[in-house]
Formats: sequence, C-alpha cells, structure tokens
Amino acid sequence: MMSQMEGGCPVDYNTITDLFLQRNLIREATAFLLDVLKSNLPEHGFLQTKVLEINLVTYPNVADAILANGMFSHYDRPRIAQLCEKAGLYIRALQHYSELPDIKRVIVNTHAIEPQALVEFFGTLSKEWALECMKDLLLVNLRGNLQIIVQTAKEYSEQLGVDSCIKLFEQFKSYEGLYFFLGSYLSSSEDPDIHFKYIEAAAKTGQLKEVERVTRESNFYDPEKTKNFLMEAKLPDARPLINVCDRFGFVPDLTHYLYTNNMLRYIEGYVQKVNPGNAPLVVGQLLDDECPEDFIKGLILSVRSLLPVEPLVAECEKRNRLQLLTQFLEHLVSEGSQDVHVHNALGKIIIDSNNNPEHFLTTNPYYDSRVVGKYCEKRDPTLAVVAYRRGQCDDELINVTNKNSLFKLQARYVVERMDADLWEQVLQPENEYRRQLIDQVVSTALPESKSPEQVSSAVKAFMTADLPHELIELLEKIVLQNSAFSGNFNLQNLLILTAIKADPPRVMDYINRLDNFDGPAVGEVAVEAQLYEEGFVIFKKFNLNVQAVNVLLDNIQSIERAVEFAFRVEEDAVWSQVAKAQLREGLVSDAIESFIRADDETQFHDVIRAAEGTNVYHDLVKYLLMVRQKLKEPKVDGELIFAYAKIDRLGDIEEFILMPNVANLQNVGDRLFDDSLYEAAKIIFAFISNWAKLASTLVKLKQFQGAVDAARKANSSKTWKEVCFACVDAEEFRLAQICGLNIIIQVDDLEEVSEYYQNRGCFNELISLMESGLGLERAHMGIFTELGVLYARYRPEKLMEHIKLFSTRLNIPKLIRACDEQHHWKELTYLYIQYDEFDNAATTIMNHSPDAWDHMQFKDVIVKVANVELYYKAVHFYLQEHPDLINDVLHVLALRVDHTRVVDIMRKAGHLHLVKPYMVAVQSNNVSAVNEALNEIYVEEEDYDRLRESVDLHDNFDQIGLAQRIEKHELLEMRRIAAYIYKKAGRWKQSIALSKKDKLYKDAMETCSQSGDRELSEDLLVYFIEQGKKECFASCLFICYDLIRPDVALELAWMNNMIDFAFPYLLQFIREYTSKVDELVKDKIEAQNDVKAKETEEKNLVAQQNMYAQLLPLALPAPPGMGGPSMGGVYGPPPVPPMGGMGMPPMPPFGMPPMGSY
Repeated sequence: MMSQMEGGCPVDYNTITDLFLQRNLIREATAFLLDVLKSNLPEHGFLQTKVLEINLVTYPNVADAILANGMFSHYDRPRIAQLCEKAGLYIRALQHYSELPDIKRVIVNTHAIEPQALVEFFGTLSKEWALECMKDLLLVNLRGNLQIIVQTAKEYSEQLGVDSCIKLFEQFKSYEGLYFFLGSYLSSSEDPDIHFKYIEAAAKTGQLKEVERVTRESNFYDPEKTKNFLMEAKLPDARPLINVCDRFGFVPDLTHYLYTNNMLRYIEGYVQKVNPGNAPLVVGQLLDDECPEDFIKGLILSVRSLLPVEPLVAECEKRNRLQLLTQFLEHLVSEGSQDVHVHNALGKIIIDSNNNPEHFLTTNPYYDSRVVGKYCEKRDPTLAVVAYRRGQCDDELINVTNKNSLFKLQARYVVERMDADLWEQVLQPENEYRRQLIDQVVSTALPESKSPEQVSSAVKAFMTADLPHELIELLEKIVLQNSAFSGNFNLQNLLILTAIKADPPRVMDYINRLDNFDGPAVGEVAVEAQLYEEGFVIFKKFNLNVQAVNVLLDNIQSIERAVEFAFRVEEDAVWSQVAKAQLREGLVSDAIESFIRADDETQFHDVIRAAEGTNVYHDLVKYLLMVRQKLKEPKVDGELIFAYAKIDRLGDIEEFILMPNVANLQNVGDRLFDDSLYEAAKIIFAFISNWAKLASTLVKLKQFQGAVDAARKANSSKTWKEVCFACVDAEEFRLAQICGLNIIIQVDDLEEVSEYYQNRGCFNELISLMESGLGLERAHMGIFTELGVLYARYRPEKLMEHIKLFSTRLNIPKLIRACDEQHHWKELTYLYIQYDEFDNAATTIMNHSPDAWDHMQFKDVIVKVANVELYYKAVHFYLQEHPDLINDVLHVLALRVDHTRVVDIMRKAGHLHLVKPYMVAVQSNNVSAVNEALNEIYVEEEDYDRLRESVDLHDNFDQIGLAQRIEKHELLEMRRIAAYIYKKAGRWKQSIALSKKDKLYKDAMETCSQSGDRELSEDLLVYFIEQGKKECFASCLFICYDLIRPDVALELAWMNNMIDFAFPYLLQFIREYTSKVDELVKDKIEAQNDVKAKETEEKNLVAQQNMYAQLLPLALPAPPGMGGPSMGGVYGPPPVPPMGGMGMPPMPPFGMPPMGSY
C-alpha cells in the first residue's frame, strides 16, 4: 500500500524495516521489503542487501528462493557471496563471487553442491578459470570429483578445447577420465592423436574389448604408433594387435611378435580364420625366424586351397626353400588343380631335381611357359627353348638362343612359326645375329622343310626385309637345283622378279631357262624396271603382240620397228597402236592412212583434232567418210560439214544437209559463224530457220535490210539490239530507229540503247527515238525519265515543260541526279518539292538563290523541312540576301525555331532592330533572350511605357543588370523603372535610395511598406524629418503603419515638433490596442469559468467515490503491539485491491483520502 501511495511513501522503508526487526518479525519484514522492492530500483540496493542478509542468517532457504527468483539486481554481491558461503549455499556463492581465489575456495565443496548445477556453473567461467577450477577439484579428490570433471569436459569441450582437457587428464595420469571423456568425442573426431589416446587409455584401464573394437573399426589412428604401443603393452589378448597389423600391412612384424612371445595359437588363428591371404607373409617371416618346418607345413596344409599359391611360392623361392612346398603342391595337383602358379612351382621343383624335366615341359599344359622358361635360362638353355617353344614366347626364345648361340634351333623355330612379325624382328638390320640366322635358314631350316606355307612365309619375310641378294640365293637353291619346288609357278615368278629388282644382268638368262611363269605380269614388271628388250622378248614369247608393239612405241620409241612389226603380224590392233603413235608424233597423214588400214573408227575425236591443228581437211574428209559408214555420230557429220566449208565446197554442204544425217546443225552453224565462215553459216541458219543467228550473220555480211527482216521474225530483244547497234555504226538511222522502238519498250534494255547512241554522239537521233517512243502503247516510266535526262543534258529549254507535263510518270530520283549534274537548279527545286524532299529543296534554294529562289515558294518549303538547322540557315540566308523579308519568314517559323538562338544570331550580326516585330510577337513566351533584347531596344529608343509594360508582364530577364544600366539614365521615368525593378528584386535599400534621389517619395514609402523591414521604415521617417517633409512624415506613418513602432514615431514627432502630423497615427494606434485589451480580458474571464467548472466536477466525483466506499467491509484489527486506531494513518493495513466488477472505479481503503492524517 505504501509503495502505491500518491507521491510515494512518507516514511523511510529502512525505518519501517528496523521496526519489524526490533520486534523480531523477520517474516513480516521480509514480506514488507519484498513488496516495496518489486520495482528493483538502483536506489534500493541497500534494502535489497539487507533483506538477503536477514534471511541468509536466519532462513537460508528463503534467501535461496529469493536469489533463484532473480527479482533483485542492485544488492552488494561480494557481501551476499560471503554470507551464502557461510550459510552453505555454495552454488549461490559461486554465482556471486567474481575473483578466482574465492571461486577455487568454494568450489571444492562438491559434497554439498548438486553436480548438474556445478557443471552448469562451469559454463559461465572463462576457459582459463574453468581449467584452473577443474585442476583444483582433481587435486583435492581425484576419485570423487572425476565424474564431475568428465561431465564438464564433455559438455564444454568446444569452449575448453579438447587438447586442454586431454592435457588436464594426462597431468593427473587419470586414464579412466581420459577414457570416459574421449569415448564421447571419438565418433565425431578424425584426429589420429585422439584415437590413439583413446586406445591407450582403454588399454591401461583394462577395457580390452573396446581396444579390439576401435582397432578394428577406426580409420583415423596412427597404425605405426598404435602397433608399437600394443607390442610394448603386451596385452594378454593379441586381437587388437592382429587388427592393426592385418589392416595396415604389418603382418611380418605381427608374426615375429607372436612367434617370439610363443603365441603360436594366435598365428594359427590369424592364418586360418582372419586372413588366409596373408599366409605367405606369415610363412616367409617364420622361415626368417627359423621356425621348425613341421609347424610351417602343418600351417600350410591347414589352409590348403584358401592359400594364395603365387606369393607363397615367391616367399619360399626368395629363401631357396621351394622343396618345402612339394607335399602341398602335389596334394593340390592330386585334387585336380589347374592353377598356373601351382604347376609353375611344381615345374621349378622338377627342374631343380632334374627329374625328367623335358617330359614335364612338353606334356604339362598348365604351367606358364614364360615363367618356367625364365627359371630354366641359367640352369639349362635348351630346356628354356623347349618351354618358350611350347608357349610361343618369341622374344624370350630369340634372346636365349642369341645369348647361347643356338641359331639352328632359332632358325627352325622361326621357319615353323611362320609369323610375319617374328620374321621382321629377326631380319631387321639392327640384329647383330642376322647373318648367322640367315645362313642356318638357307642351309638347314628350309631344305629340311616340306611345307610350301613355310617356304612362302620365309620368302615373304626376305622380301619384306629387303634382302634381294639373300633371296636370290635362297630361290636358286630351291628352284634351279631340282628340288621339290623346282617347277613352282610362284617361285619362278619370284626369282625373275627379284632378279629384275636386284640383279638385272641375270634376267635374260632366267627368261630363256624358265617356262612356267606369268609372262604378262613379269613383262610389265620388266618394262617398269626399264628392261625394255627383256620385256619385248617376254611379250613376244607369249604372243602378246599388242603389248610388244607398245614396248617398241612407248619405251624403245622406234616407230620404224613398230611399222615393220605391224607389217609382219598384220593385226588390226597392232596397226591401231601404230596409228595412235604416229598421231602423237604429229604424222597426221600417215596416221590417217594407218587408221584406215586398221579400219579403226574409235579415235575419230583425236584424228579430227589433229587434222584441224595441221589443216589437212582433204585427208580428214576421206577418214570421216570411212567413219560415217560405221558410226552415226553427230560429231562426225558436223565435222564433215565444217571440213567441206573449210575447203569451200558449199555445194556439197547443201547436198549433205538435204540428205539424211545426224549432224547438230545449230552447233555447226555457230561454229561456222565463230570461224567467220558466214556464207556457209547463212546456208545452215536459213535451213534451220534460226532467224536470230541469221540476222547476226547478215549483219556481218552488211546486209542490213535483210537483217532487220530476220530480226522482225526472231522478235528477240538481243537480236533487235544487235541489228540496231550495227545500223547505228553504219549510220542507217532509219533502220536503227525501227529496231530501237522495239528495244526501248523493255525497261532493262533502254539504258543500254541510250548509252550506245550517246557514246557515238548521236544525240538528236536518240532524242527523236525517245520522243517517238512516248506515243507507244507500251511506253513506260523509263522512257519519260530517259527523255528528261536527255533534255537536261542536250535540250535544257524543254526540260521544265517536260517535267511539268509528265511529273507523275517520271523516275524523279534519277532525274534529280541528272539536274544536279547539269546545274538546272530551278528544275531541281521543283523535283525536290514534287518528291517531298523539302530539306534538299530548301538547301538548293539557299545555295543557288539567283536561279532557284522564290519567296512564296520558299515559305511553303521551309515549314516542311525535317532538319531544324535549316531554320537557322534560312535566317542567315534572309539576313544576307533579303533582310526586308526576314520578319515574314520568322513569323512563319515562330512555332518551330529556338527564339534564343535567333536573337543570338541577330545580335552577332548587329541587326536586332531588324527583327523587333518578330520579337514583339513571340515575347508572350517569356524567353529571357527575347525579353533582354526588347528591353535593350526600348532603352535605346527611350520608350519607357513599353519598357515598363515589358518589365511588368515578362520577368524572365536579368533584372539587376537592366536596373544598373538605366538607374543613371537621363530620363526620370527610366530611373523610376530602375527603382521599380530593384523593388521587384527585393533590393529595398537600392530602390528607396534611388526614389529618394529623384524625390519620388511615394514610391519610396510604398517600397518600405512592401519590404516589411521596420528599420527601413524608421530610417525613412528620420529622412523626412531631416528634409522637413512633414506631410511625407504623416503619409509614411499611414503607409508603413504596421512596421513603425509607436514609441519611435511619438518620440520623433515630439522631438521635432510634429505631434500634429503624428496625431492621426496615435489615434489609430490607441484604438487598435484598446480592442486587443478588451479581447484579452474576455479570454481571461472565460478561462476562470472553465477552471471553476472543472473543480466542481472533481468534487462531485470524490463525493461519489466516498459513497461507494461505505459499502466495503470493516478493516481487520491491528496486530498486537502495533498501536491503537490512532496509529492507523501510519501502520494501516495493506492496500486493498481496487473493485474490479460492476464498472466501479478504484478507491482508497476505508473510504478516506490517502494518508489523511498527514
């Protein structure tokens, strides 16, 4: 209740508390303080400390509850910490101490502190303090506090650092703590050191199952370090060590450790159950440790088929103890094993024991020839050859035979092998033993062989190795010495071919001695090898006459011998070859005779070409007549006609074309035309009705009338042009015009005709042709345009009329270019306007005004241009050439031009007055440049009325500059305008000074009034007094009434004897202030009435509250010793909560005003 009193409690809380304590009312004092200290204010820190001290001394549980509630925060924490420690509230003491020695002193009382709370308290400490406290706990009671330390380390491992925690446990050699701590952290860590320390701790605490599990499952510990530790630890169970060594390849170390420590049972278990695959390593280490053979054999036999043979053999062979495996290998073979390693090992044992090794090497199908052969090389090279031969180990066999000079065996193997790659290997030039091998092949291996395939393979190998002399030696031994292969067709061919390649002098002898060889093929090879006589003999021997004569003609190059040979054999094919050779040598007449003898028509193309080249058309006619009897070829008939034309037998041509023939007369006619045989061509073209070519031919014959008639029948544009151009060249203009009218109706040909006429200077004839073409039914735009271009070039007086008459039928861009080239500016302007090129039209007018300018036309054009720069170019143009019309043009352009730029142009030209009408017309746009230019003109013309109007209506100009320029003008009105401008610009002092200077007192007073500046107004009053202007003084008081202070006005009037002139001002001032006082009095009365009404309303509210209070129950009697009813004001009951229901307002208890006795 006291804490809720209005204005605060009138009695000190400490005094009340002391009263409670004097009567030993601890609970009541506590309740009182808890109630009044709810707000937890800094100024209540002493009372907060006091209530905690009282309860820590008397009721520690109550103090613990208060602290747990956390309602106080301003008490003396060190003092409370000491009391908590004395009261046995060690966790509260830890929470309140802020010094490490205090914390370390209290924290060792773990028997009285809840472990979870202590763990949570460690989370509030810094890393260094937490570690110090943990160290003290371990020092005081290692066994008792270990669980708390482990739990703390687990909970705050990230803050404390795993390494720091590990060092702490290691410092006290607490492997049990280290084991429990790392066990919770192990699954999330990949640190090898942590995993190793966990294994170490588990081993030292006797947790062997955990050691076995971690060594088996973890992938992060250091295997070398762990192996060494486990060996030093000598655990009774070797499984952890087995896990490490098996996983990380320390099997020899494991075997040595187990054997030396007499743990043979673990060796057997590892080999049989854990990893039989590592048994070879175990056996090898046991052999190194000189283990008894019986144990090793038993160990091997206990695994049997699970044991990998190859590494086991390697380990035993490395130690020269293969005999140890004999029983094991024989057991595997008896079980049907086909493992190559088993048989390899068995073969090595047989070879070492010399127990009929040849039989094993030749009959056993399972051993690896390369491995066993390698094993035999240093023991018996012949056994190595047997092994390599069985496995076809070419490289190894070659090496061992070369190394041991077993070339006969090597030669037999190579011949029997029949492998091209192997032959290439042994016959390569880099082989230093090649000569010895070849000798054995020639002398022994091949003579012994009865297989054609082996002989063939050897011969091919010699050929591939490019050993021709050795091959000849081989073949002579086989073929010429009555062997089984003497009559072999292939070997005879090979012998001759090899001799051709390597020993040509022997070839003729072989040809004469051998009969069973391929004559055509060998003859071709001989010819290719430039053995022409040998080739001729071979072909002649086999009756190959054509090939024989070809050798004479192509290689020996003797036409005389060929002709003689042809007469001897009398074969058409031979004569044909002779004829071809004669034709190649340019003996055309002899060749034609030979072709006729051979009755050979197949080469008529070459004969025709050669005859034409040598101009022997008489002989050609004979040949073609012979050919024509066998062939119906258009080429033959055509060449016959051409030959007739060449020898001028035109009658034969007419007879021939009337007879049945297959000649392509069109092509023949074209050829005759191209060769200028026009008469013969005329006959052909007339016969086939090719009027176009006939016209061309007649043109060449200068028969122009006939050419025009033929062109009319052809009705081809090309033909018409050809005849037309020929007539122009011949100055047959009448015929040329007939042709031209048929040409110019084609748009594509019109320009070509025009250029042809113009290039030859026929301008009038061309214009006449075009004018005639205008009336044609098919007249097109190109004719009208071309005529316009011709007028522009040669008849300019007719150009404008032509343009105006046919403007819609003209190609205007083309005509524009022509007019531009010929400088017809007026016509060019007209064309630009017709083509809507107003920019170009305006440019042309301005650039060539003497010919092209017309004012009305230019005004129409300039408003339609797209380039705004032309507007200003037009301004310059009119300024220079037609200044009297410039305003007319500017009025037209007023909506399009930049007025500022126009004014700048005129100002730079010094002709602003010239465009004054234009500027007056556009001043409504309020453009700064226009306004300043007009103001400048008005100042020069002293037209102050217009200037005043311009300043009033258009404010966009340099006002101060204008005012400064005219403030010293000789005209009063001009200076008045300057003062007016200063006033508009807010420069009140300058405006007033200028008005006073010109004695324009009314203007000065109005300026002061508009300025709102009291100081200016009062200065003006002083000025009027100084000047003795009493009427002006009175007027200023009236005009500047709101600005002038009454005391100043009355003081100046009284001191200067101007009370009468100030009296109107005084009356007005008294009237105004009387009205203001009346309004203030009225406002004060209304405010007092409002206050009274509010007090009345408050009294009514209090009375209503007292009425509701009478309904409350009576107060309880005061406790004994607390005084009677007279003390109720001080020691009243606790506050009653306000009435909550029925909408009642809160009221003080007992219906009395708060603290009424005070």
